[in-house]
Amino acid sequence: MNCIEGNRQIIEQITKLLEVIDNQTYAKPLDIFKGSTLGQHFRHILDFYLCLLKGTKSGVIDYANRDRDPAIESDAQYAKATFQRVSDSIMQLLEADMMQVYGDFSNQSYEQRPLLQSSIGRELMFAHDHAVHHLAMIKIGIDAAGVPFNIDSNVGVAPSTIKHRYGAHASGENGY
Repeated sequence: MNCIEGNRQIIEQITKLLEVIDNQTYAKPLDIFKGSTLGQHFRHILDFYLCLLKGTKSGVIDYANRDRDPAIESDAQYAKATFQRVSDSIMQLLEADMMQVYGDFSNQSYEQRPLLQSSIGRELMFAHDHAVHHLAMIKIGIDAAGVPFNIDSNVGVAPSTIKHRYGAHASGENGY
Protein backbone atom coordinates (compact mmCIF):
# COMPACT_ATOMS: atom_id res chain seq x y z
CA MET A 1 0.00 0.00 0.00
CA ASN A 2 1.32 3.45 -0.84
CA CYS A 3 1.23 6.65 1.24
CA ILE A 4 -1.81 8.05 -0.53
CA GLU A 5 -3.89 4.91 0.02
CA GLY A 6 -2.74 4.66 3.65
CA ASN A 7 -3.89 8.21 4.30
CA ARG A 8 -7.18 7.60 2.51
CA GLN A 9 -7.78 4.68 4.87
CA ILE A 10 -6.87 6.57 8.04
CA ILE A 11 -9.12 9.47 7.01
CA GLU A 12 -11.90 6.95 6.40
CA GLN A 13 -11.42 5.72 10.00
CA ILE A 14 -11.64 9.33 11.17
CA THR A 15 -14.81 10.10 9.22
CA LYS A 16 -16.49 6.94 10.54
CA LEU A 17 -15.80 8.12 14.08
CA LEU A 18 -17.12 11.58 13.28
CA GLU A 19 -20.39 10.06 12.04
CA VAL A 20 -21.25 8.68 15.49
CA ILE A 21 -20.16 11.51 17.80
CA ASP A 22 -22.76 14.16 18.54
CA ASN A 23 -21.62 17.80 18.74
CA GLN A 24 -22.24 18.05 22.49
CA THR A 25 -19.88 15.13 23.20
CA TYR A 26 -17.48 16.29 20.49
CA ALA A 27 -17.02 19.73 22.06
CA LYS A 28 -17.21 18.70 25.72
CA PRO A 29 -14.05 19.32 27.79
CA LEU A 30 -12.83 15.98 29.13
CA ASP A 31 -10.98 15.47 32.41
CA ILE A 32 -8.85 12.75 30.82
CA PHE A 33 -7.63 15.40 28.33
CA LYS A 34 -7.10 18.01 31.07
CA GLY A 35 -10.02 20.02 29.68
CA SER A 36 -9.31 19.53 25.97
CA THR A 37 -12.02 18.10 23.74
CA LEU A 38 -12.37 15.36 21.17
CA GLY A 39 -12.98 18.12 18.64
CA GLN A 40 -9.63 19.72 19.43
CA HIS A 41 -7.83 16.44 18.75
CA PHE A 42 -9.65 15.97 15.44
CA ARG A 43 -8.88 19.60 14.53
CA HIS A 44 -5.22 19.06 15.35
CA ILE A 45 -5.02 16.07 12.98
CA LEU A 46 -6.76 18.07 10.29
CA ASP A 47 -4.45 21.07 10.74
CA PHE A 48 -1.44 18.97 9.79
CA TYR A 49 -3.15 17.67 6.66
CA LEU A 50 -4.17 21.20 5.69
CA CYS A 51 -0.60 22.45 6.19
CA LEU A 52 0.68 19.62 4.02
CA LEU A 53 -1.81 20.43 1.24
CA LYS A 54 -1.07 24.15 1.44
CA GLY A 55 2.64 23.37 1.23
CA THR A 56 2.20 21.29 -1.90
CA LYS A 57 1.02 24.45 -3.64
CA SER A 58 3.86 26.66 -2.40
CA GLY A 59 6.61 24.03 -2.25
CA VAL A 60 7.21 24.65 1.48
CA ILE A 61 5.33 23.00 4.36
CA ASP A 62 5.11 24.81 7.69
CA TYR A 63 3.36 22.69 10.32
CA ALA A 64 3.82 25.41 12.95
CA ASN A 65 1.72 27.89 10.95
CA ARG A 66 -1.70 26.25 11.41
CA ASP A 67 -5.12 27.87 10.97
CA ARG A 68 -6.71 26.16 14.01
CA ASP A 69 -10.30 26.62 12.72
CA PRO A 70 -12.57 26.65 15.81
CA ALA A 71 -15.54 25.38 13.75
CA ILE A 72 -13.66 22.09 13.30
CA GLU A 73 -13.51 21.78 17.10
CA SER A 74 -17.26 22.20 17.64
CA ASP A 75 -19.02 20.70 14.62
CA ALA A 76 -18.31 17.03 13.92
CA GLN A 77 -20.13 17.05 10.57
CA TYR A 78 -18.19 20.08 9.37
CA ALA A 79 -14.99 18.31 10.43
CA LYS A 80 -16.10 15.17 8.58
CA ALA A 81 -16.78 17.12 5.38
CA THR A 82 -13.40 18.85 5.64
CA PHE A 83 -11.60 15.54 6.15
CA GLN A 84 -13.37 14.15 3.09
CA ARG A 85 -12.21 17.13 1.00
CA VAL A 86 -8.67 16.58 2.30
CA SER A 87 -8.84 12.92 1.31
CA ASP A 88 -9.97 13.88 -2.19
CA SER A 89 -7.08 16.36 -2.47
CA ILE A 90 -4.53 13.82 -1.25
CA MET A 91 -5.58 11.48 -4.05
CA GLN A 92 -4.26 14.06 -6.53
CA LEU A 93 -0.73 14.23 -5.07
CA LEU A 94 2.44 12.64 -6.41
CA GLU A 95 4.44 10.99 -3.64
CA ALA A 96 7.79 11.46 -5.39
CA ASP A 97 7.47 15.25 -5.67
CA MET A 98 10.08 17.01 -3.58
CA MET A 99 9.16 19.54 -0.90
CA GLN A 100 10.80 21.62 1.75
CA VAL A 101 9.62 21.58 5.36
CA TYR A 102 10.30 24.07 8.12
CA GLY A 103 11.59 22.37 11.24
CA ASP A 104 10.47 23.69 14.60
CA PHE A 105 12.64 22.54 17.49
CA SER A 106 12.67 25.52 19.84
CA ASN A 107 10.03 27.51 21.68
CA GLN A 108 12.15 30.65 21.30
CA SER A 109 10.73 32.94 18.60
CA TYR A 110 14.14 34.46 17.82
CA GLU A 111 15.67 31.12 16.80
CA GLN A 112 15.85 30.49 13.09
CA ARG A 113 13.95 27.44 11.88
CA PRO A 114 15.80 25.08 9.54
CA LEU A 115 14.40 24.38 6.08
CA LEU A 116 14.64 20.65 5.40
CA GLN A 117 14.33 18.62 2.20
CA SER A 118 11.51 16.10 2.01
CA SER A 119 9.00 14.58 -0.36
CA ILE A 120 5.23 14.47 -0.48
CA GLY A 121 5.43 10.74 0.25
CA ARG A 122 7.53 11.32 3.37
CA GLU A 123 5.19 14.05 4.59
CA LEU A 124 2.16 11.83 3.94
CA MET A 125 3.86 9.18 6.07
CA PHE A 126 4.31 11.78 8.83
CA ALA A 127 0.66 12.89 8.57
CA HIS A 128 -0.49 9.26 8.76
CA ASP A 129 1.65 8.52 11.82
CA HIS A 130 0.48 11.74 13.45
CA ALA A 131 -3.16 10.80 12.81
CA VAL A 132 -2.65 7.30 14.28
CA HIS A 133 -1.13 8.83 17.41
CA HIS A 134 -4.03 11.21 17.93
CA LEU A 135 -6.62 8.54 17.12
CA ALA A 136 -5.19 6.51 20.01
CA MET A 137 -5.87 9.45 22.31
CA ILE A 138 -9.28 10.06 20.73
CA LYS A 139 -10.23 6.43 21.48
CA ILE A 140 -9.39 7.03 25.13
CA GLY A 141 -11.46 10.23 25.08
CA ILE A 142 -14.44 8.53 23.41
CA ASP A 143 -14.38 5.85 26.09
CA ALA A 144 -14.13 8.47 28.86
CA ALA A 145 -17.00 10.45 27.32
CA GLY A 146 -19.18 7.34 27.35
CA VAL A 147 -19.93 7.33 23.62
CA PRO A 148 -22.02 4.14 23.22
CA PHE A 149 -20.40 2.32 20.32
CA ASN A 150 -17.57 -0.08 19.78
CA ILE A 151 -14.50 1.21 18.00
CA ASP A 152 -12.47 -1.15 15.85
CA SER A 153 -9.57 -2.29 18.03
CA ASN A 154 -7.10 -1.36 15.25
CA VAL A 155 -8.07 2.33 15.19
CA GLY A 156 -5.23 4.34 16.71
CA VAL A 157 -2.75 1.49 16.40
CA ALA A 158 0.26 1.69 14.07
CA PRO A 159 0.29 -0.81 11.20
CA SER A 160 3.63 -2.19 12.44
CA THR A 161 2.10 -2.86 15.87
CA ILE A 162 -0.89 -4.61 14.32
CA LYS A 163 1.47 -6.80 12.29
CA HIS A 164 3.59 -7.49 15.38
CA ARG A 165 0.53 -8.41 17.44
CA TYR A 166 -0.62 -10.79 14.73
CA GLY A 167 2.77 -12.49 14.72
CA ALA A 168 3.06 -12.32 18.50
CA HIS A 169 -0.36 -13.93 19.00
CA ALA A 170 0.62 -16.71 16.65
CA SER A 171 3.70 -17.45 18.75
CA GLY A 172 2.08 -16.76 22.13
CA GLU A 173 4.05 -13.56 22.85
CA ASN A 174 2.77 -10.16 23.95
CA GLY A 175 4.29 -6.83 23.11
CA TYR A 176 4.22 -3.65 21.10
